[in-house]
Amino acid sequence: MSLLAETFFQRYDNELTAALSLIVAFTLILVVDRLIKRRGRQVRTAIGLDELDPVVDTRLRFVRRLVEAAIAVIGVAVALSQFAALDRLATSILASGALAAAVIGFAARQTLANAVAGVLLFVSQPLRIGDLVTFEGQTGTVEDVRLTYTWLRAGDDTRVIVPNERLAAGVIRNDSIITPRVVAEISIWLPAHADADRAVELLTAQASAEGTVSIAEMDPEGRVRLTVTGTAGAAHERAACEADLRADCLRTLRAAGLLTTAPA
Repeated sequence: MSLLAETFFQRYDNELTAALSLIVAFTLILVVDRLIKRRGRQVRTAIGLDELDPVVDTRLRFVRRLVEAAIAVIGVAVALSQFAALDRLATSILASGALAAAVIGFAARQTLANAVAGVLLFVSQPLRIGDLVTFEGQTGTVEDVRLTYTWLRAGDDTRVIVPNERLAAGVIRNDSIITPRVVAEISIWLPAHADADRAVELLTAQASAEGTVSIAEMDPEGRVRLTVTGTAGAAHERAACEADLRADCLRTLRAAGLLTTAPA
C-alpha cells in the first residue's frame, strides 16, 4: 500500500503541487479577507463609531482587494509552472516577444487602465465610501470602490457601475467630501405671468432656518426659475428631502394661485 501511494504521488507530483498551490492561495485569500474585515471592526469599536470613517473604509477595501488579487495571481502562476508542457508553450510564445507583448497589451489595455486608475483613485481619494457624487449626469452614493470599477447606489436603489479609468479622467461632483451633510436643493419654474416676488416671499416664510429662496434665471418666454434650499442632512437622504421640499413648495404656490395658467 505504501509503495502504491508512493508511486501515485510520484506520477502525479506536478498535478498535486499545482492543486495544492491553488488551495493554499484560496485559503490565504479567505484568511486575508477575514483579517482585514476583523481589523476594520476592531478599529470601529475602539473609536466608538457605528461605521468607519469613509477614508479608512475606502483604503481598507482597496488594500484587501489588491492583496487578494496579488495572492490569486501568484497562486495561479505557481500552479501553471508545474506543467512542463505549459512552460514550453510559454517559451515558444515569448520567443516572438514583440508580437506577444503587442497582442497582450492591446487585449488588456482597458483592464490595466482601469486598474491603474483604481490605484490613483485610492491614493488621491476624490470619492470615498458613502460620498454623494455626480458623474456624467448620474448621481448616487459611493457603495464600493473596487480595483477596476466603482459602484454607485442611485436614489431608486439601482446600481451605476463606472469604470475607474473614466472616473479618474472625468469631472466628479462630490457633495459630501468636506462634510457628510448635504443641502437639499430644488428648482421650481413659475409661469411668465406669475408674481415672482410674491412667490419668493411665500417660500421664504415657510423655509427653515437654514433654507434660502432665490431667483435663479428667466428664460426668453418670461418664465422664472426659483432655487430653494432646505435643511442639511445625510447624503443618502438628500433625494427624499428634496422630494418633500418640492411637494411643500408646490402646495404653497398652488394655494396662492401662482402656478395657474394665464387668463385668456
